[in-house]
Amino acid sequence: MITSVQNDKVKQWKKLHKRKGRTESGAFFVEGFHLVEEAHKSNWEIKELIVQEGINVQHIEGEFPITEVGDNVFKHISKTETPQGIAAIVKMNQPKVVNGSTVLLIDSIQDPGNLGTIIRTADAAGFNAVMLGENTVDAYNEKVIRATQGSLFHLPVTTENLDEKITELKEEGFNIWASSLSGARSFDELEVGSKTALILGNEGAGVRDEIVELADTVVKIPIYGKAESLNVSVAAGILMYYIKM
Repeated sequence: MITSVQNDKVKQWKKLHKRKGRTESGAFFVEGFHLVEEAHKSNWEIKELIVQEGINVQHIEGEFPITEVGDNVFKHISKTETPQGIAAIVKMNQPKVVNGSTVLLIDSIQDPGNLGTIIRTADAAGFNAVMLGENTVDAYNEKVIRATQGSLFHLPVTTENLDEKITELKEEGFNIWASSLSGARSFDELEVGSKTALILGNEGAGVRDEIVELADTVVKIPIYGKAESLNVSVAAGILMYYIKM
């Protein structure tokens, strides 16, 4: 039982709330019964289970260390408003080979809620992978993980150099679509090829011009009302489901 927030283990867990700590350790922090169970069911490596005193975790079966902590310690490491008393340290899983015919590329999205929702929607739509540009929010950010509702564990999510990856995808026969409001065709006028990669961009600035120039097709979603644009996660859902129809 760990009861002090000054314990060395507790300090290491706290470091995982920062991108630098996650990168250095190759692990990340997952909180709540649902997300811990999704990680476990999806065969991600749980390095350690952290359980608040009095919480029953007998239904989570696995060969991993379990550390019990006092209420004060769990509140100290928790990032949720109503902690459930269970968390896990999970090893990062960065697949290098992605197979399939539909890929989503993310250029500089900054809002964790948007990215998590997009990953969840990609999972629901049956996309084969999500590839994050280097300026995008970290996929292992706690807010991203919560917004994915476990979908992070269901499909490959990698960090890539988008310029290089787009070139590779073209060589593999992918048709590259970039979402933009200027110089674009309405998505529903287009035929979807056998392999399609969709690029979505930053909430305010959109896809960078140099990335748009690499695309085969620039697409937009028509705006019929007075709104200037759609939220990027909503746009992602519309375009991904159209591609998969």
